[in-house]
Amino acid sequence: MGNRKEFTFPSSDGVHQIHAILWLPDGEPKGVVQLVHGICEYALRYDHFARFLTGHGFAVAGHDHLGHGLTAKGPEEYGYFNDWWALVKDVYALRETVGRLIPNVPYFLLGHSMGSFVTRTYLIDYPGTLAGAILSGTGQEPALTVAAGKLLTGLGNPHKVNKLFYNLSIGAYNKQFAPSRTPADWICRDPAVVDAYLADPLCNFQTTAGMNHAMMTGLQYVAKKKNLAKMDRGTPVYFFAGDADPVGANGRGVEKVARWFREAGVKDVTVKLYPGGRHEMLNETNREEVYADSLVWLEGHLG
Repeated sequence: MGNRKEFTFPSSDGVHQIHAILWLPDGEPKGVVQLVHGICEYALRYDHFARFLTGHGFAVAGHDHLGHGLTAKGPEEYGYFNDWWALVKDVYALRETVGRLIPNVPYFLLGHSMGSFVTRTYLIDYPGTLAGAILSGTGQEPALTVAAGKLLTGLGNPHKVNKLFYNLSIGAYNKQFAPSRTPADWICRDPAVVDAYLADPLCNFQTTAGMNHAMMTGLQYVAKKKNLAKMDRGTPVYFFAGDADPVGANGRGVEKVARWFREAGVKDVTVKLYPGGRHEMLNETNREEVYADSLVWLEGHLG
């Protein structure tokens, strides 16, 4: 069902060409879902979910962030960018491009993990440009932890991996799943997905200090009440995550961010936590349930 087209567009950094994908349904799209991927992955990892959505009449768009996937010019660029807002502007650029190709239908963003942080920034910076947003695997570390991470990643070479930061963040996510089979057991319970992730050179790299520093800057930005107040209160937001996801503090971080949205006046906020689910609910052992729940939410917000 449907077909997939790949293309590029200029990044807001003025240097790179962003690699993008558009999945189209067989008939006229009833809406668009733009995917905003997470750290150490790329848009095509969402092909199965995108095809599920096109099978239900949605067009799906996505792109590889700076330092990721086919946007990176080679392995030497994997895991590096130094400007958080370049990522956010690239999301907006794709939203505008696809919006021109497929006008006059509801347009949604779905951001996962780091992509959920980018999407949260987008909701502040570009209010009123979406019919809704889905945040997958989001969370928020305490302000002091984020500030310490920003300080730590501001030291040394931004193009290099800060081993201490890595060990305290991604390197620590597996601890709650000991004894673990692999270093990536934290992403989901499906061993085939975990093994494919570890075998994929477009996933199997570590992030640089520059990228982590930029992300800490973004996390500080999305935590400020004055920024949250800029969001369009009428834009509905759906949070979903596993209740064993270390990024979301096993659900507590997800609930915290949802509470911030409600306190900022967002009228339609839904949270779904899946028992036993880990970080990548779209790749989890119960992914068909997650797909179906996402579709119900999307179709319920077509207007």
